Amino acid sequence: MVKYTTHFLKKLETLFSELDYTVRYEKGTFQSGYCIVENRKVAVVNKFFDTESRINVLLEVLGVIDYTEEKLSEKSVKLLKGIRNNSLTDENEEEPSN
Repeated sequence: MVKYTTHFLKKLETLFSELDYTVRYEKGTFQSGYCIVENRKVAVVNKFFDTESRINVLLEVLGVIDYTEEKLSEKSVKLLKGIRNNSLTDENEEEPSN
């Protein structure tokens, strides 16, 4: 389960930093709440979002960007694996079993 706290948000921002991505909170007309500038590795998030929405957006961005775990610290790898495990668990719970 993802914790919607500012502490968890900081962990996600650190993870993005280790992936060489810059997270910026700015005003804009984002249909999905964020914009990714691929060539510059910048993720721009709607600055009017609350903590929960920012976390959800960063988790969504994490699912669409390409990255390798080689550069990550041990804590970030553990965080990333925890996020993946929760995502896989949620998907399995939604699918009906026959």
